[in-house]
Amino acid sequence: MALPNLTPEQRAEALEKAAAARRQRSELLGKIKDGSMTVEAVLKTADNPIVTKTRIQSVLLAVPGYGKAKVTELMGRLEIDEKRRVGGLGPRQREALIATFA
Repeated sequence: MALPNLTPEQRAEALEKAAAARRQRSELLGKIKDGSMTVEAVLKTADNPIVTKTRIQSVLLAVPGYGKAKVTELMGRLEIDEKRRVGGLGPRQREALIATFA
């Protein structure tokens, strides 16, 4: 798939939009790391496009005490693909994650 030809203004706007999204995602993961936001709160924030486009693996890795091994085991047990985003989780997967972190 070929990339569209963008004017310099359009390119600058797209770069700024992407940078803003990365900043917001970083803030979200920081809140999870410092404990000011829970996994349950993240999973219930379905209307925020930044949250829905964040990979669930990144969210779980931000939880204190959860490293790559624990997250991989948990996601395998709950049958969640490693590339799944928060917005793509099914209702049973959401409930299982909320129960795990409750």
